[in-house]
Amino acid sequence: MRTVSIVGGGIGGLVLALELERHGIRSLIYEAAPRLQALGVGINVLPHASAVLAGLGLEEQLTDRAVLTREAAFYNRFGQHIFTEPAGRWAGHDHPQYSIHRGDLHSLLVDAVRRRCGSDVIVTNSRLDRVREVGDRVELRFVDDNGDPLDPVVAESVVGCDGIHSVIRKTLHPDEGPARYSGVMMWRGVAAHPGFLSGATMVRAGWLQPGKLVTYPIRTGLPDGLQLVNWVAEIEMPRRGERDWQRRGQLADFAGRFADWRFDWLDVPQLLGRSEQILEYPMIDQDPLPFWSRGRLTLLGDAAHPMVPRGSNGAGQAILDAEALARHLARTDDTAQAFAAYEDERRQVTAAVVRMNRAEPPDAILRTVYERSGDAPVRTMSDIVTEAEAQAITGRYLKVATTRSPAPDPSASLPGAGTRERNEEPQ
Repeated sequence: MRTVSIVGGGIGGLVLALELERHGIRSLIYEAAPRLQALGVGINVLPHASAVLAGLGLEEQLTDRAVLTREAAFYNRFGQHIFTEPAGRWAGHDHPQYSIHRGDLHSLLVDAVRRRCGSDVIVTNSRLDRVREVGDRVELRFVDDNGDPLDPVVAESVVGCDGIHSVIRKTLHPDEGPARYSGVMMWRGVAAHPGFLSGATMVRAGWLQPGKLVTYPIRTGLPDGLQLVNWVAEIEMPRRGERDWQRRGQLADFAGRFADWRFDWLDVPQLLGRSEQILEYPMIDQDPLPFWSRGRLTLLGDAAHPMVPRGSNGAGQAILDAEALARHLARTDDTAQAFAAYEDERRQVTAAVVRMNRAEPPDAILRTVYERSGDAPVRTMSDIVTEAEAQAITGRYLKVATTRSPAPDPSASLPGAGTRERNEEPQ
């Protein structure tokens, strides 16, 4: 039986293993962490990605653990309502939008992989150090948590699901430029808190210069009728620190921007103050790559297309990558051909999402209100922005973000796009 080696046991790597198993293809997952833990904060899975998870038979488990998001609501920083649009099934989609703790989603996927693919399919404490192609095979060299080398692994084919610091990405693109800082710092946390609005509402409020907040519930059924609520604070400011999803942050570094955010529907200082742990992250992405694959190596998820975490789309795009890659591998025994077809389907689409997240994210309506109102309370919101205009702004993002096949030419400006042979070294 064919075996695909997956480097990285995050959401993308786990979904890929499940999709491969569905097509009768074996996989092995190599994970750097000594043990798998339920880490992180909230995450959203949009309907185009939740359809993939439903196809894997996970819909019932997701529904039990997640909040099914009903709507996205937009407010200025004075708590004045701008616009609300339905989400998930309430917007007419066949599948829901899930708001869920990343750890809950990850644990659900780990359990499914071990149950369906085998208890030994995930190899922990194996951090990739080097990779090289040797004839028609790929040699992987790992180290353990102490930095001690492990026995080399010779693989038939390798998929880099190794995230924003991908060793495989660096192998394929050793001269890639530096990461691009968006100019925005982000703090994240979760807190047990009373529900607000519908109890299933994603709120986006304020704007980046004075301070912006995104918040939504990710788990119900807590004691005293509380929900587990995820929040993200974003502020335009000089960069602090490196890219590390688990970097600890301090409430004092940003809470002053939200000190007077007390509305009749949510007390923001109270929400922030209830958080046991705060994570800090500079909102960074990379320019889209001219290619993902070479021979028996390819990339998936954040390793292929790191994007600023706006639009609830990072994990979703990794899930779509996994479905597409498994489908193409099932169609041919020629791995390089399958990798090329997968890249042709997904690279341009994800490049368009990276650019859309930079220029016109779904909350761009907040920027419009901030600029037109002069960052002041308004008498009548419809004098600032009409509902039709708000729908058009959010609709432009969704059109790009939920596309599953190549757009007309979103990568035309990529260096070498469409001209590089797949076995050529990057220039």
